[in-house]
Formats: sequence, C-alpha cells, structure tokens
Amino acid sequence: MRTSPGRCSCIVIIVLFFMGCAAGTAAAQESKTAALAKEITALLDAAKLDSIAAKDPAQADTFIAALYFNANQLLVVSARYSVPVLLNEALAKKNYRDIYIDLNSASVPESKVFIVDLGADGLKARRAENQPYDTYETAKVRLAFDGDWKAQKMTEDEYMKAFAEADDKYARMLAALIAQVKKG
Repeated sequence: MRTSPGRCSCIVIIVLFFMGCAAGTAAAQESKTAALAKEITALLDAAKLDSIAAKDPAQADTFIAALYFNANQLLVVSARYSVPVLLNEALAKKNYRDIYIDLNSASVPESKVFIVDLGADGLKARRAENQPYDTYETAKVRLAFDGDWKAQKMTEDEYMKAFAEADDKYARMLAALIAQVKKG
C-alpha cells in the first residue's frame, strides 16, 4: 500500500507537533535554580568553602546564608535579623557559618525562608524514583517537592505555582550568594 505525499506530510507535522510539546513540557519542568546551584557549588568547591553568606540586595536588614556538603546538599536560609550590625560584622570577617547559625536560630521567625536542596542541583518539582526531594519552608508553609501535591492538600496547579514561587525566591538567594563568592 502506498501513502500519498499529502498524508505523509500530515503525519510528519503531527509527529513534530507532539515532539515539540514534549520538549516544551520538559523545558517547563526545568527550574531556574539548576544552573545557579551548579554555579554556586563550583565556586564554593574552587574557593574551598563549605559556607557562604551575603546581604540580601533587595532588603537592608535581611541576610542569606548557605551550608554546602560535598555536592550532596545545599542548605540555604534567608531572614531578617533584629540586630543587623552583628551580622554585618560577621560578614566583614567572613564568618559565614556563624551567620548561617544565627539566621537559623535567632532570626525574625516570620521572615525566614529555609530551603533544603538535596543533590545541590537546584529545586525540582518532582523527585526521581527512589531519590530524595527538595523542601521549601517559611513560617506559614512547608512544601515537599516530591510530586505528591494531593498529600499536601493542593491541586496540581497550586503545587506548580508554589514551586515556581519557591524557585524564583531560591534563584534570587543563590544569585546573591554567587555575587558574594565572586567578591572574594
């Protein structure tokens, strides 16, 4: 049986359309933080640092700090601090781990954002099978990006919107930390 040239063209167009949709879906799932996490971990490795901290460029009394564990985990916290002059002094002395500890323990609670990036590879909306998942926590919400929005009493759209917001926030945090590492 022979297929007409018009029918072949139609089939090719349909196949290309679906391939494009699949590629678009995969790209939409890629986080903004994947490349930034790769950059910060490479910079920390090169500088032989296991922690870094910076002032939030958008808010004068807010700081960002991270602990890095050998390409396995990146713990990042952002918060306001009631006595910012103390953290400014620690920042000047490059006491990054102390800043991380202070932000986790003595920051203004309602301002705190804490991200656990398992794999130190940026946030992922869904975890791969048998792999750990990333988390995002504020005073009001704790999200597990494990792909199970129903367990978190969310719709898929709410879950993906929350992921996009967390990814945006994390991207801003990582950008500030990258700038600090590059500053030396």
